[in-house]
Amino acid sequence: MSQSQIIGIADCNSFYCSCERVGAPWLEGKPLVVASNNDGCAVAITPEAKKLNIKRGTPLYQLQDLVREFGVEIRSSNYPLYLDFSNRVMSSIATFVPQYEPYSIDEVFYTLPASEFKGEAATEHARQMRTTVRKWTGIPLSVGLASTKTLSKIANHVAKKQEQYEGVFNIANFPQNDLDTLLEDTPVEDIWGIGIQRGRALRQNGITNGLQLKQAPDGWIKKHLTITGLRTVWELRGISCIALEQLPSPRKGMCCAKSFGRPIETLDELKEAVAAYAARLGEKLRGQKLAANTLDIFIHTNGFKQDQPQYSNHYTLRLPLSTNYTPELISYAHFGLEKIFREGYSYQKAGVMLTNLVPQDNLQLSLFEKGEDTLEKVGRQRQLMQAVDEINKRFGKDTLIVGATGLKRDWKMRQAYLSQQFTTSWDELLKVV
Repeated sequence: MSQSQIIGIADCNSFYCSCERVGAPWLEGKPLVVASNNDGCAVAITPEAKKLNIKRGTPLYQLQDLVREFGVEIRSSNYPLYLDFSNRVMSSIATFVPQYEPYSIDEVFYTLPASEFKGEAATEHARQMRTTVRKWTGIPLSVGLASTKTLSKIANHVAKKQEQYEGVFNIANFPQNDLDTLLEDTPVEDIWGIGIQRGRALRQNGITNGLQLKQAPDGWIKKHLTITGLRTVWELRGISCIALEQLPSPRKGMCCAKSFGRPIETLDELKEAVAAYAARLGEKLRGQKLAANTLDIFIHTNGFKQDQPQYSNHYTLRLPLSTNYTPELISYAHFGLEKIFREGYSYQKAGVMLTNLVPQDNLQLSLFEKGEDTLEKVGRQRQLMQAVDEINKRFGKDTLIVGATGLKRDWKMRQAYLSQQFTTSWDELLKVV
């Protein structure tokens, strides 16, 4: 079967850690760990840290001996920094490829016409792209190339793990026997779209690697893994059936939920936190020109402290009009919070979720209000929020805030090891001395 295109995936190596190293080059070659929210556990680790048997999910308090003995460096998650570097990497890759699909914050699928990239041309192209991205952004890439998305993910895994390929592994024109050998060496749960749960079920039925999955009967796969699993099997056979999505799917919802830096017991402090989360979501909605029809608020105590009273609850509101106006979102969130708050508990986490998102211009007017009055009110709200967003973008996050979000915010999550936002804040730019 002749292939019309080559599919590649460019994946940033230890992305969060690589971002930290750009602003602190002395971290290169040192064991580095980036912590989760509230400095709870390791979510990103460098190869040097892996050699010390540090794994994702390891609680930070268990690393203190390694910090003292081997000089392990720790950084708190710095999401604005990582998002900025993600945008830089995506923009750099876009100059090299005709079509691409951002798959996650640190992964990009792309396609190349097979007729123009024969033999080693696609491999050399990936190497040039990798070198350029490293030069322009400081972020290292690994690139996998194949005839399908699923196979390109397998190739990328090899490129990342085996140094002899220098970050690029191309199996687009592999002989069938060599490709089958590669699949036989690939554990079934490591295949994109399978995962641990499906992998466990497949192993119980004698399918332990990619080659066995590729050779499984279509009927059996469709019955046990549905049509989605069958597409994965076809992709392993070299039949491309998971298309590149150049336009992102419309968002159906968004959520802002964080653990507190310390337990909260009062309604007033919970209101501050919930207001801050609602304000953040309002800013996100406006940035994507969306509005929400449903708001969900939830709170819960720390389930790991079984010696303390436990409580969790949520409240859902169907909004009378779709909105992205921050004061309205805060008002609705406070209303829901008051419905579910109970005294006598130490709350560990709260969150606000917005669903049933629609384009902000698709405004369904109420039967009980004059349409002209509603449109005039919405127009004034949008002008106000536009002014606030532009000021915050120009002069820095939270230059203007809604008073309900609080000033001290000492309930905020712990970030004891936070690095500078050296690409997104004028006050934290790196200084050359």
